[in-house]
Amino acid sequence: MRIEDMDVFRLAHEMVLKIYKITADYPDGEKYGLTPQMRRATSSVCMNLMEGGYRAGRNEYKHFVSISRGSCGEVKYQLLLSKDLGYITADIFNEYSGAYDRLLMMLTKLHNSL
Repeated sequence: MRIEDMDVFRLAHEMVLKIYKITADYPDGEKYGLTPQMRRATSSVCMNLMEGGYRAGRNEYKHFVSISRGSCGEVKYQLLLSKDLGYITADIFNEYSGAYDRLLMMLTKLHNSL
């Protein structure tokens, strides 16, 4: 199965698109701060899934899935910070944070299956 066809990848990619969209409205003062950091962290989830899936062995793949999990944790904090700074609403925070909880659960299952 192609990585791009996996539910975990599809959800991660959906979240990349959502994070890019919300951060486009962040204050100009975050142009070199939170905005690019959030974008890097969220896209890192997909990038590491892809890179790991194209590596030679299961152990390497497992390592990259672990990195993806770490990036999810990073985005979860960045969402909390964004909410507390008033950049996103509590509703957006709850929706996106919940999606990252689902994503973390899916990545954990993938990691354990490897």
